[in-house]
Amino acid sequence: MNISKNISEEMKSNNISHPLDPLTYEEINKVSHIVKSASNLGKELLFETIMLIEPSKEIVLSYKKGNPIDRNAFVVVLNFKDEKIYEIEINITTEKIINCEHIPNVQPAFIFGDLEMDFNEWEAKMKKDPKVVNALKERGINNSDLLMIDPWPISNFGNKNEEGKRLAIGRCWLRREPKDNAYARPIEGLSIILDLNKNEVLEIQDFGKVSIPPNDGNYSQNYISDFRTDLKPIEITQPEGPSFKVDGNEVSWQKWNLRIGFTKREGLVIHTVGYEDSGKLRPIIYRASLSEMIVPYGDPSNDHYKKQVFDAGEVGIGKCANSLELGCDCLGEIRYFDANLFDIRGDATLIKNAICMHEEDYGILWKHTDTRTGEVETRRSRRLVISSIVTVGNYEYGFFWYFYQDGGIEYEVKLTGIVNSSAVPPDVKPKFGTLVAPQVVAHNHQHFFNVRLDMMVDGKENSVYEVDTILEPVSEENKHGNAFATKKTLIQNEENGARIIDPFAARYWTVTNNSKKNYMGEPVSYKISPGENLLPFSHKNSVVNKRAGFMNAHLWVTPFDKNQIYASGDYPQQHAGGDGLPKWIKSKRDLKDKDIVVWYTMGHNHIPRLEDWPVMPVAYIGFSIKPSGFFDNNPALDVPPSKDKSCSSGCNCCN
Repeated sequence: MNISKNISEEMKSNNISHPLDPLTYEEINKVSHIVKSASNLGKELLFETIMLIEPSKEIVLSYKKGNPIDRNAFVVVLNFKDEKIYEIEINITTEKIINCEHIPNVQPAFIFGDLEMDFNEWEAKMKKDPKVVNALKERGINNSDLLMIDPWPISNFGNKNEEGKRLAIGRCWLRREPKDNAYARPIEGLSIILDLNKNEVLEIQDFGKVSIPPNDGNYSQNYISDFRTDLKPIEITQPEGPSFKVDGNEVSWQKWNLRIGFTKREGLVIHTVGYEDSGKLRPIIYRASLSEMIVPYGDPSNDHYKKQVFDAGEVGIGKCANSLELGCDCLGEIRYFDANLFDIRGDATLIKNAICMHEEDYGILWKHTDTRTGEVETRRSRRLVISSIVTVGNYEYGFFWYFYQDGGIEYEVKLTGIVNSSAVPPDVKPKFGTLVAPQVVAHNHQHFFNVRLDMMVDGKENSVYEVDTILEPVSEENKHGNAFATKKTLIQNEENGARIIDPFAARYWTVTNNSKKNYMGEPVSYKISPGENLLPFSHKNSVVNKRAGFMNAHLWVTPFDKNQIYASGDYPQQHAGGDGLPKWIKSKRDLKDKDIVVWYTMGHNHIPRLEDWPVMPVAYIGFSIKPSGFFDNNPALDVPPSKDKSCSSGCNCCN
């Protein structure tokens, strides 16, 4: 029997057991109350950020259970009437405001509505705006009830009339009926410019009328009449329960120990990752999270060139998290974690089952057959899976952390959902996309993800080396031309810390602790190995390259700075660019044997296929973090042989 558990009441309680515990439901309400009552910033405040200010590493790493915990929160609020943004630091323990500062010339991540209306009410208001109604009538659409408006970031192309305004582009689709797939019927050429501070339609930009595509693109079970009938059930059972243990937000599994966190911007956060070796818990990563992501599109027409959404910094991955369901999103013996967030008024909200944790069988871990003795030794691999799935408009992203019994870690993003659709006239074949249905084009685009890894390989003082495999020249030593070796290059300075993959050199990077030695007297290391990857298909001086400079290198290395968390800076919304990693590395800080942060960027190139419509099968992208001289030998030798010998096929394979 599958059992799902959640910790809603624990998360909503005010029981803090560790300095890194996410803000509780009660703490969020307390913080917003302090801001409203004591900040003197006006009554028209909308909340963009409420998050824990994580204590220093020294406090966290020296913490003992029962020690007093001082809690602090970071808040970003917008006075939408005055159009001013403020950053506020609050000591929750003393209920005092520590600092309050106006931040000029920036815009917050998306906030829709005001103190009196939520997003659905806001969209309904935009749909009934006379400018919108008239624009629809000119296209022969006399009822706006079935109109769907997706607000997109407007980017920054230096338009003077947009400076200082908090804006969005409303992209439009038309449903045939209330629950069908609106993305099958884009209203091409209609661009609604929205003033988010005034909650009104600023203007309508019309790029020319295109007839609405004729076909449905429905995919839900309500529209599918014939399902496959030849699928036999697969049951995932763990009669003695899962192997992991959970204490609040702390997780122990096999020899792994870590903590789970969650923020509105980053979503799932993993803290203090360590692996037990010979009775000692050895640290590997202090903090790991999705730092930023962007989806640049490759069509230059109409206003499609403005499609370059920072889904973390402009939208907020955490607030887009799904409430996961057993048997659909997760399978087996599941432990769910809820997430406490907040609405635009600062009131605490709960995303139930925002994080899923379970174990998976992952095939063979290691195996050898001694052909002389006939002895066969096989061990099956099991991995711990910690995941969260989000919906950002038309797309879904699954963010998965995998922990393996051999000390390896893998990060994977699963991409699915509905490709962003546009319309073209009949018989037009688009150059910058794929026709996925009559008149429906899915534009070429890319997805870039940057993962911030605050490394701690056996301690805080680490160095990063780039490792290439090189072919030795033919020489007296290499007479037969078959020799190859590795070349290690220290990344000494962050100015040289923006690195590119090289599959022809089998390039990877090691994070090394030079003060700790393994069995063979070499420094202990973990290696970061690329998976699928590429560089952006946009020119270096393009707007998107300036705004999302992290795309232009696959590995970045910087010294730890508690204020450098997001790869494109704190406020990418309508920012002209130049912030974040490209700016920080100009400091030319030393990286040898320092407390360092590694930022890994991975890119997925999506040239849409017919098979991606009307909802796309999952695409995968990721990278691995594996021990490389960290252990003295295979750390999974002590994994016991499998005992499960069930088989229903009637063969003798299990006897």
